[in-house]
Amino acid sequence: MSSVDRARIEAAVGEILAAIGEDPEREGLAETPRRVAEAYAELFGSVGTDPAEALGATFAPPAGATTDDTQDEPAQPVLLRDITFRSICEHHLLPFEGVVHAAYLPGAALAGLGGVVAVIESASSRPQLQERLTDDIAEALERGLDARGVLVVVEAKHGCVSARGRRQALSTTVTLSARGALAEPAARAELMTLIGDRAPDAGGSAR
Repeated sequence: MSSVDRARIEAAVGEILAAIGEDPEREGLAETPRRVAEAYAELFGSVGTDPAEALGATFAPPAGATTDDTQDEPAQPVLLRDITFRSICEHHLLPFEGVVHAAYLPGAALAGLGGVVAVIESASSRPQLQERLTDDIAEALERGLDARGVLVVVEAKHGCVSARGRRQALSTTVTLSARGALAEPAARAELMTLIGDRAPDAGGSAR
């Protein structure tokens, strides 16, 4: 976990409150700098860390259980759907949140299901852009598992869209990253069908 300087955050929040014309000492705001510092320690706790390390221990698939007759490597993809996440947009420091669908085509290793969730939490617990978050998750799974293919789809609502500007409270943003064998249209289409109508059309281009 990264080292978050809570004292500096508290001082900065006090300055922001004063800068907008508020009294940082009034009853309702007196504890706000401390509360924000505690929240930021959680929201940005993975700054400087490698999401692939969050996978933890991996294990070999059961012998013959998921093996293609033509090769010694596992043949069937692993798909986790509807993994919830939250992150902070680095442009306005406002939250965005939604779901991740993550699939990988194993090589010689499988991850625990909690390990995939931990990768997503690690990649999202830092100032982010949704496009980069999608790629960060895919890269971590590909590298951490030596996977033969990876597909990651992220759908999120953004505070900078819903709470400011044109205030499109119902709009969502969808991003996709496909790598290796799962970047092939046929393989990707099968997984997109499993994901269902919560993701873009399989014909869309991979990020």
